Amino acid sequence: MKTWKDNVRSVVPYVPGEQPDDPDMIKLNTNENPYPPSPMVEQTLKDMRTDTFRLYPDPTAHRLVKAIADYHGLRETEVFVGVGSDDVLAMAFMTFFNGSDPILFPDITYSFYDVWAELLRIPYEKIPLNGEFDIVAGDYKKVNGGIVFPNPNAPTGAELSLESVREIIESNRESVVVVDEAYVDFGAETALPLIREYDNVLVVRTFSKSRSMAGLRIGYACGNEEMIRCLNDVKYSFNSYTMDATVLELGEASIKDETYFRETIGKITETREWTQAQLARLGFSFKDSKANFVFAAHESCPASELFARLREEHIYVRYFNKPRISNHLRITIGTPEEMRKLIEFLEHYLAERKEKGEA
Repeated sequence: MKTWKDNVRSVVPYVPGEQPDDPDMIKLNTNENPYPPSPMVEQTLKDMRTDTFRLYPDPTAHRLVKAIADYHGLRETEVFVGVGSDDVLAMAFMTFFNGSDPILFPDITYSFYDVWAELLRIPYEKIPLNGEFDIVAGDYKKVNGGIVFPNPNAPTGAELSLESVREIIESNRESVVVVDEAYVDFGAETALPLIREYDNVLVVRTFSKSRSMAGLRIGYACGNEEMIRCLNDVKYSFNSYTMDATVLELGEASIKDETYFRETIGKITETREWTQAQLARLGFSFKDSKANFVFAAHESCPASELFARLREEHIYVRYFNKPRISNHLRITIGTPEEMRKLIEFLEHYLAERKEKGEA
């Protein structure tokens, strides 16, 4: 007997990082920025007129689009905005990945890609990273219906050189190549200059990480005018008012405060380098990170054990119980004080294991 359940679209959903309600925690599990947004954001929020909330927001998000375009030296017609980079990426999947050939993305990468592909019935193929956890450009020289990858990659933090990014784009001129640059501000080289050289590349960014605005959901994409027009056609067919009025104003304020942005990035990258040095001293191995996290494995202590013990100490990191990476922890870079507490715990715990002969 048929039921309504026969018509349900069944998917395995993306599992976001845990958001614990723990006042004493050190939260290093979702790559959030440990510093507040720009003071200009706070002042803009204080100055907002609530009587305007009765009106629909600008569906074109013109002021935010213009601010982003001005910041990158682009035309407004080369910028698309959405509710976080997840929304922007989902729109890109719906817009550009509609062929019969599989789209390609790494096997170890942002785990939302295969969820979108399954949800939208897009054929896909996962391309394995090499033994060093690097994306190999040559592996993407095959028939495909599109390509997407983060740079730096997540969760590894490894950067793909701009030369290799160019090689992937150049080798796939008949496909759209989406470069997901959620973490690029922390030290990697951007592919943005390539949008003027190639008509098949889309660069996606977010305000969630480097601009401390994960709770407000602002993402954007940069590409040639035709690609952006196609994205907007799909967006307006899905939801014409995707971004609220408050977010539009606060995003504009954030991107105009370059001094604070650079100061915050500098503090995070300095803390990252200190953390990597301490982790190496304690017997951890990892790729040199160009993101605001480190993806590390210990030489003798299983990641699952460390993950559990850290939770007991109210220190939250991310553990992926998946093939090839089940012995790694992804550790977000917090404040210097938070990272010192993490290292102190690891130092004491690993020393205790060694004394017990468990190392």
